Amino acid sequence: MNDFISFIGYSGHSYVCIEIAKLNSLSPFGYYDLSEKSKNPYKLKFLGSERKNSIKQTFFISVGSNQLRKEIFEGFSNHKLMNIKLIHPNSSISKSAKIGIQSLVCAKAVINPQVKIGRGVIVNTGSIVEHDCKIDDFSHIATGAVLAGNVSIGKGSFIGANSVIKQGVKIGDNVVIGAGSVVLNDIQNNLTVVGNPAKTLYESE
Repeated sequence: MNDFISFIGYSGHSYVCIEIAKLNSLSPFGYYDLSEKSKNPYKLKFLGSERKNSIKQTFFISVGSNQLRKEIFEGFSNHKLMNIKLIHPNSSISKSAKIGIQSLVCAKAVINPQVKIGRGVIVNTGSIVEHDCKIDDFSHIATGAVLAGNVSIGKGSFIGANSVIKQGVKIGDNVVIGAGSVVLNDIQNNLTVVGNPAKTLYESE
C-alpha cells in the first residue's frame, strides 16, 4: 500500500478518518471536495473536485452521509486505489470478522466472531457488533450502539447513538433508528423508528 493517502470530503467526519489513518502509519496527502475549505485543521492541500483520473494516491471516502458516500463510491467503481479500510488500533476485531473496503472502524469499537461488514460502512466509537451480525453496504452504526447476536442491518441504514438492537432482529434498507432506541422487532425498509420499545415515526419515500 502507498504510504500516502488522500481524502474525499473534508469536514468533521473526515477528521476522525485522518486521525485513524495516521495511527495506521498513513500520511495524509490532501483532500478533494466541492470547494476549498476555509477551515483546515490538518493543513492538507486542496486537490480539487474528485475526478477518477486525477487521484494518484490511495484514497478514502471520508463522508458521513450514507447516501453521498454510496454515490461517490459507485462513481469510482473498481478504482484500484480505493481498496482500503481504516481500522482504529484500539478497536477489538475478531479474526473471523470480515470488513469490506472503504469501511471505517473507530476507537473502542468491538466486532465479534463471524461478523460480516459490507463496503463503505461506519462502525463508530465504542459501538458493539456481536457474533454473526451482518451489516450491509453504506450503513452507519453510531457511537455506543449495540447490535446483539445475529442482527442483520440492510443497506444505507443508520443505527443511532446508544441504541440497542435485540438479538436476531432484521433491520431493512434505508432505516433510521433514533438515538437511544431499543429495537425488539424486525423493521421494514425506509422506516424511521424511535423510542423504548422502538415505534415507527414515519416512512421515507
